[in-house]
Amino acid sequence: MLKLSGLHFLLTYQCIFECEHCFVWGSPSQGGTFTLEQIRKVLDQARDVSTIKSVYFEGGEPFLYYPILVKGIKLANQLGFKTGIVTNGYWANSEKDAVEWLKPFKGIVSDLSISSDLYHYDEKISKQSRNIKAAAGRLSIPVGIISISQPGDEASSDGKIMYRGRAAKKLSVKAAQRDWEQFTSCLYEDLENPRRVHVDAFGNLHVCQGISIGNLFKVSLKEICNSYKPHEHPIFGPLLEKGPMGLVGHYKIPHKKTYADACHLCYESRSRLLKKFPSHLCPGQMYGVIPG
Repeated sequence: MLKLSGLHFLLTYQCIFECEHCFVWGSPSQGGTFTLEQIRKVLDQARDVSTIKSVYFEGGEPFLYYPILVKGIKLANQLGFKTGIVTNGYWANSEKDAVEWLKPFKGIVSDLSISSDLYHYDEKISKQSRNIKAAAGRLSIPVGIISISQPGDEASSDGKIMYRGRAAKKLSVKAAQRDWEQFTSCLYEDLENPRRVHVDAFGNLHVCQGISIGNLFKVSLKEICNSYKPHEHPIFGPLLEKGPMGLVGHYKIPHKKTYADACHLCYESRSRLLKKFPSHLCPGQMYGVIPG
């Protein structure tokens, strides 16, 4: 049984950037965006799960659908959830502009996280992030910066890159490689007792990006939480036993001798299982498939 504390909306897979480290393959050509009616339905389901206390909106880039983002945040706040947003801040061309963009969130957003690093901009702390920090300070909106390190920069105090999504394809070759048999556990996600999950506009509920535990447009969130049995999940079961190495062994997946990290081996292995488990490894956006 899941005891979730947080639900994160992937408001859209679309983004103005196409960062090499992106988990969800965000890009200008991606599809998959929530309607306001879908957001209402998911929030109603979240209200039925008493342990959920916070709701976030991210992407892709959620500010691309600004009116829907504003209304979604207000709806979540009205239902009693703490709210947060993750953005790359492309819209903050000046401090004054940033104040106008952020005014609707004054007093109702508990956490505004800005992605700013050398993947998003040509400087680690971008002009846009500085504008947002100043504007958020004027509006008393809590704000923080998310920065991800470059491949091989082990001494960095920034967040460590995980080689899943586009990073598995674009950045893994720049990283030190390790023997595949070392990857015997999942280091970054609590598959047995996850506290937060992501939901996309197709209804897919992700414990880890690209691994679904159900569809909220077919089965209620409460029902999914109550029936969660990770050891019986075709992907989580082997991962819980022996990590990505176990997934390879369980399904006899062809593999290389070395990988950048556990996420890299897991992601590459899952990519070979898409046709076998289409309802568990989805949507295609998470695996670099651009809808036609």
